[in-house]
Amino acid sequence: MEIVPKTGLKGFIENWQSDLLAAVSVSLVALPLSLGIAIASGLSPVSGMLSAIIGGIVTTFIRGSHLAINGPTAGLIAVVLASIAALDDGSGRALNYVFAAMVVAGGIQILLGFFKLGRFADLFHSTVVHGILAAIGVIILAKQIHIAMGTTSSSGHIIGTLIDAVRQLPNSNPVVAGISLVGLLLLVFHSRISYAFFHFLPAPMWVLILSIPFAYLFNFFEPHTFHAFGRTYELGPEQLIAIPDNLLDAFVYPDFSRMHTFPFWLSVVSIAMIASIESLASGKAVEKLDPYRRKTSANKDMVGIGLSTMISGALGGLPVINVIVRSTVNVHNHAKTKWSNFFHGVLLLLFIVLLAPVIQKVPLCALAILLVYTGYKLASPSVFKHVYSQGIEQMLFFSGTLILTLFTNLLVGIFGGLLLALITHMLLAKVPPRTFFQLVFKSDSELLQQGDGVYRLKISGIANFLATIKIENLLRKIPAQATATIDLSSARLVDFSILEHLYDFQRSHAYSGGKIEIAGLERHISSSRNKRALKILTDPMHRMSTRQTRLNELATASGWDFHSEPSNAIDYYESFYFFKSRPVDEQFSRISGAEGDGWEVADIAFEEGAFISTEEYKTTLGLIRLPHPIPKFAIEKKIFPLRFLNLAAHKDIDYVLYPNFSDDFIVKVEDIEAMQTFMTAELRTLIEQSETIHHLESNGEAILLFTDNLQLARVRDYPQIVEFARQMRGLIVSGSV
Repeated sequence: MEIVPKTGLKGFIENWQSDLLAAVSVSLVALPLSLGIAIASGLSPVSGMLSAIIGGIVTTFIRGSHLAINGPTAGLIAVVLASIAALDDGSGRALNYVFAAMVVAGGIQILLGFFKLGRFADLFHSTVVHGILAAIGVIILAKQIHIAMGTTSSSGHIIGTLIDAVRQLPNSNPVVAGISLVGLLLLVFHSRISYAFFHFLPAPMWVLILSIPFAYLFNFFEPHTFHAFGRTYELGPEQLIAIPDNLLDAFVYPDFSRMHTFPFWLSVVSIAMIASIESLASGKAVEKLDPYRRKTSANKDMVGIGLSTMISGALGGLPVINVIVRSTVNVHNHAKTKWSNFFHGVLLLLFIVLLAPVIQKVPLCALAILLVYTGYKLASPSVFKHVYSQGIEQMLFFSGTLILTLFTNLLVGIFGGLLLALITHMLLAKVPPRTFFQLVFKSDSELLQQGDGVYRLKISGIANFLATIKIENLLRKIPAQATATIDLSSARLVDFSILEHLYDFQRSHAYSGGKIEIAGLERHISSSRNKRALKILTDPMHRMSTRQTRLNELATASGWDFHSEPSNAIDYYESFYFFKSRPVDEQFSRISGAEGDGWEVADIAFEEGAFISTEEYKTTLGLIRLPHPIPKFAIEKKIFPLRFLNLAAHKDIDYVLYPNFSDDFIVKVEDIEAMQTFMTAELRTLIEQSETIHHLESNGEAILLFTDNLQLARVRDYPQIVEFARQMRGLIVSGSV
């Protein structure tokens, strides 16, 4: 188990170097995003920087999370825009009223945390929350696409604004659209560019940097027109980021004179609710990425972000929350403690002071394309595909919430989505409403102790999002290192959000030294093969997919064992460095040799990032289990996908480069002398000549094998993978190595 870093001042002294290095990467991502989020929210760009600086410097000292980064997020753009529109009384002080609403919303968050009500955010169905975020993505895309194109829209509705973007395409300003196109290409292809220089800075920073020469080339600094394609277009300083020379002039102060009005309190509730839900969900997502599996105190987080939001709103900044994209960057750059968040705030303060003259030369369209890309990621076809893979009912909740939000507002969207989920659960459970709620709140779910350190949690009735807190209370009673079975055989309906929570608990409990088995779903059916898909009690027939059928035929013909049912034994993968911050979600279609052969090949699904930035990958892995210890190492072909290279190549200080290998490989080891003894000529030749295996990793007792493209291997390639695993294990076990 990893040695957990110290906290407080001792943690600062022990880990300041790694935290500072991580903060450099985080701040370089936060700088352009904070500027863009503020402008998209209708505020000064300094407002976004102010929020990020306060989120770093202030929140660090009152927070419940360890590696989360605090600052503004694109998820609140729609809330702020809606609040500005609702509070605009023609006096020109709409922004002042909105900042007052932020201050009050922050105060409400502090009270929620103080009275330990943060956990009630778990009652919001995760699919509904993702539907809200997808709607926000559409809103961001619709608002920013016109800035990126150099066009305008007179439509008062989001859908109309999107339609106008298509209609106005022929009228795009070619210079503005050209800058945006270059930025978009950078965002899409940055991770695929092999030239190391481009990986020195994150993609958002390159978008800003490479837009500045265009500002000089086309003289954005003086108002003028130019002719192209038979049309006249305008360029000028109004298309550049506006930052005052004296940063104090950017401060805008709250006006509480509209506290007695309904629009004011509607804005307060919207800001507090959306910010709290997104922040707490992001905090839980970062827990999955934390290699030390430290827990987040939701209530303490609420107090911290509430106080920071109050200070930010009082000075003219945006609400402060836990931001998942920057948190993911923080984890992947090996931050150890909360001080990385503090350093990132300090660095942003230095950036805005020192780089203000440079930032003033960045075209607005460069920030707009960043947000267009962000909005697209929140509502891309892959998001819909991912939700659909979780069950047709999840697609219903997701799409229903999305549509309600786009045609009404965020509050109607989230509560309408929850109502839609609740009604659907009632129909699927096939019981009257009164009975339904009795099965939710008065079920006989209980935790039973069956022996010394052995427990059985029986979940009965309706286990949906309304039962989350009750089930959480039962899970908390399971001791850290205990063995427990979660029995769902008596549950009439098990919701996606509950299964998501149970599998997360299973993963975190395993890290603390315990073991959780989730059982009793044999008689349940669902609309998807996803292990977290909603389950209804009945007697299903298990049907294998076409791929599984072919693998089964291959295994039978080859004398191997085939397992089509999903396996819960996925925690072992987390002992490998590659999966320290990439949660393995599921293992399926597993092939293994006879008992004692020590190899298996399995299809797995794992997640890169979390929450908003989550991307799910399915790949085929080989696993070689060995009867004796071996050196820890990572061997990787240089053509292994670059986006995974930084982690897979082991950048920890305990690993050093191993020189005795082909130049086509990167090899990092913990002990060079042990590796020299282990790595014989025969074994090195086997690895170097393999056309199928492109990444190998040892955890000291087993070896993990990746195929070449982080996708599911072709069925016809399985014999090669198996043969490689058998040959490698044979060389090691026979004593040749």
